[in-house]
Amino acid sequence: MPESIHAVRWLNQITEQGWEIHLFPSLGGRKFHPEFDGVIAHYWFHSKHLKKNVEIGKFMAFMNRAFSYIRCAIIERLYPDHRAKQLGKLIERLKPDLIHSLEFQSSGYLTLNAKKYLSSTFPKWIATNWGSDIYLFGRLKAHREKIKEVLLNCDYYSCECERDVKLAKDFDFNGISLPVFPNTGGFDLDRLRCVRQTKTSQRRRIMLKGYQHWAGRCLVGLRALERCADLLKNYEIDIYSASHDVVIASELFTNSTGIVTNIVDSNTPHERILELHAQARISIGLSISDAISTSLLEAMVMGSFPVQSCTSCADEWLEHGKSGMIVPAEDPDIIEMALRIALSDDELVDTAAEINWETALKRLNGSSLKKKALDMYFSALQSNIK
Repeated sequence: MPESIHAVRWLNQITEQGWEIHLFPSLGGRKFHPEFDGVIAHYWFHSKHLKKNVEIGKFMAFMNRAFSYIRCAIIERLYPDHRAKQLGKLIERLKPDLIHSLEFQSSGYLTLNAKKYLSSTFPKWIATNWGSDIYLFGRLKAHREKIKEVLLNCDYYSCECERDVKLAKDFDFNGISLPVFPNTGGFDLDRLRCVRQTKTSQRRRIMLKGYQHWAGRCLVGLRALERCADLLKNYEIDIYSASHDVVIASELFTNSTGIVTNIVDSNTPHERILELHAQARISIGLSISDAISTSLLEAMVMGSFPVQSCTSCADEWLEHGKSGMIVPAEDPDIIEMALRIALSDDELVDTAAEINWETALKRLNGSSLKKKALDMYFSALQSNIK
């Protein structure tokens, strides 16, 4: 996904190896994230070597947007397979050592279709499950057979949760399952140790993930917070990644409760998001489906008490009632009870911060996860699976 910061963070782990890395956008009509560095991006009508924070020229940017619009609005309707054919031709020309599809429903399906058009041998293929790719979509009739087909055609499968390893096997995957670890890399814990100094029980902010869409359930969290208004008089609520209806609901929340809500700008740097978690007593993330939520890991690292929906892999990182609260995504009653405990029990949140920091030291160190990512590629490159 060309605009994804998750793709940026993953690739940042490997761009110093001197490898020639090509990015093919799995979604049309999108611009590439400005933080991509040292990779070759394939646009509609040309390729470009991306440099971090260097914008493409205005004329080329206009042409890209214009052609992307035409492609998405007209060409893809008339010729729905043209992108798969385009990717297939690129693979035949480049003859890459590895194909790595990041996510199933756009990248994985596209790669599968491209494979069908190739007359030559297809390269080794790593298919990565990013989140809801199998856990949610695997229960939908329109996706089950496609997911199974991806898993039967790829050589390697990677994911963030032990849960999703089992789900892949349930779909008859018989390739190689790669080690389970976060898809977005780790953290510079030595530096962040200094940022998270404020004791959790002394913090007077709440972080709320603002997704409200097919999976996100921010409005349920906002409703639970409203029920806890009697405990939040000296608090402020920071809502990040807020959907449009969440912005409206937050203003109504403030009008009815008097509690300040702040909508965090969508262009806020990642470092600032981490600082906000470091100022928060509680960080709330609710969705009907996820893998290991990156925002959960950020909360754990920065000492904020996590309240996370049970439809993620939070149970592989947290102990409910001890290092966080694992709650149903759509039950404001249970979420309210969890928040009331976390708002009232200083010892709980302070102890949880210590436990989660120890977990971060063991499982989220940036240099360690970078080595795992590189080892994953070296293992695939050196194997004789093809």
